Amino acid sequence: MALDSGNKAKSKGVWKSGAGKGRRHTKGRQVQDQAWGEVRALLGEAPRRADLLIEHLHKIQDRYGHLSAAHLRALAEEMRMSMAEIYEVATFYAHFDVVKEGETPPPALTIRVCDSLSCELAGAQALKAALEEGLDPAEVRVLRAPCMGRCDTAPVLELGHAHIDHATPEKVAAALAANDTHAHVPDYQTYADYVAEGGYVALRSLREKGDWEAVQEQVLASGLRGLGGAGFPSGKKWGFVRANEGPRYLAVNGDEGEPGTFKDRYYLERVPHLFLEGMLIAAWAVEAETAFIYMRDEYPAVLEILTREIEALEDAGLVAPGYVDLRRGAGAYICGEESAMIESIEGKRGLPRHRPPFVAQVGVFGRPTLVHNVETLHWVARVCREGPEVLSSTEKNGRKGLRSYSVSGRVAKPGVYLLPAGSTITDVIAAAGGMAEGHIFKAYQPGGPSSGLLPASIDDVPLDFDTLQPLGSFIGSAAVVVLSDQDSARAAALNMLRFFEDESCGQCTPCRVGCEKAVKLMQAETWDQGLLEELSTAMVDASICGLGQAAPNPIRLVMKHFPEEI
Repeated sequence: MALDSGNKAKSKGVWKSGAGKGRRHTKGRQVQDQAWGEVRALLGEAPRRADLLIEHLHKIQDRYGHLSAAHLRALAEEMRMSMAEIYEVATFYAHFDVVKEGETPPPALTIRVCDSLSCELAGAQALKAALEEGLDPAEVRVLRAPCMGRCDTAPVLELGHAHIDHATPEKVAAALAANDTHAHVPDYQTYADYVAEGGYVALRSLREKGDWEAVQEQVLASGLRGLGGAGFPSGKKWGFVRANEGPRYLAVNGDEGEPGTFKDRYYLERVPHLFLEGMLIAAWAVEAETAFIYMRDEYPAVLEILTREIEALEDAGLVAPGYVDLRRGAGAYICGEESAMIESIEGKRGLPRHRPPFVAQVGVFGRPTLVHNVETLHWVARVCREGPEVLSSTEKNGRKGLRSYSVSGRVAKPGVYLLPAGSTITDVIAAAGGMAEGHIFKAYQPGGPSSGLLPASIDDVPLDFDTLQPLGSFIGSAAVVVLSDQDSARAAALNMLRFFEDESCGQCTPCRVGCEKAVKLMQAETWDQGLLEELSTAMVDASICGLGQAAPNPIRLVMKHFPEEI
């Protein structure tokens, strides 16, 4: 109802409808001046765009160790967003600690103990229990955490942002005494080093007089396929994206969250510019307006390396300031799925999108987007520098190309091994120095938990694209975890399903409820195989994305190959 203009002098405004019945403020939390000032100081001159919400949440979390209700309300005010939008994003990601009014903030230090399969085999549960018993919970918080991409040095934990490899309580005590809580950046090939050996010559030449279709043919001739797990022919993506009207974007999927996988980290911590040159070549090929790099928060050293080297590219004039936009994940495995990653780049919860449309048509900000994995772009640079023969000239067991296998578990020398794509598990174990002393080969995970478990008797199949599907498995990201006669296939499968239960985004019922139900059924003394198979079928048929569709693989393969254990 409009106010009576003739009674303006008597009116006290719409908020006062009667004595004692009005409100001083609008409903909901009020902005506190101190918190608002602190948030504005942290954000500085940074844009207040909605897609930068996760970046701004990181600033608050890093500075204060948690996200208080007052700071979230101030951030909502500063970004002109609703409190609901801020809160739903902040609570979606594992690395944000939301603290409501009246709640006690977490301690200043957090230890995250990895409990993925490789670390569990190496004693992660005993390590976590020892830390919980020996540390003051008021001073240090101890949490279980999913794979940190350091399976070759299991068991692993993260103290603040510093990783401790082959972790022990004694190493943790020493790090605490030295206040060693920051990321350790290893020696790596800098921009100057890379240029000195011919780096970026290929990029400069292509920018001057290159034909993107000719480069695409080179990439296709090499046989390069997506190395994030899907295995789609890499060059074909370029044509799909170019077929759509611009503006176009490039998004690099650096969310290497599949347990057992650490090849991307391995290359980025040693030769980051091979990846960066490959990325810029792909961005040139599709005329991308911006190149986004989405890097997982579990890789703080890599984030520091990329920050430094992107700045070096800008200083050298190879890219305009801001052209390469580095985004930091916040602890969500689901963001390894390309459409969920794009949602996260846009500052939202990482919920996979329904398709079609595909991201090549409708990606970042609704525009055509080329998505590539880190290692894929590493090879794009090598193909452009050395020719397609760098991959296609290698042949073994009828398969062409090379694969980077992340090998961990019960082997003598865990690590990343570059081998012919036709290598079998026998070849992979041999490259890793054979089985660890006192262990006999029993089973293996060929490509992360999504690929399930295969028995040692299947040792003559090439670990490559398209070769494992007839066995109910797949190569995925080539994350090979080796089990021995001292390990339980049943327990390994349960470890994998607990991971999927934790990491399901919750968007679709078959995955959200199915993973939880599977864990409960797998904890029984004897598995109800009929019910588990029925549940697996529902999850595979009805889940939105690959997480729910592949989660039943460990269940089915253990029932098939290790029936004596269940």
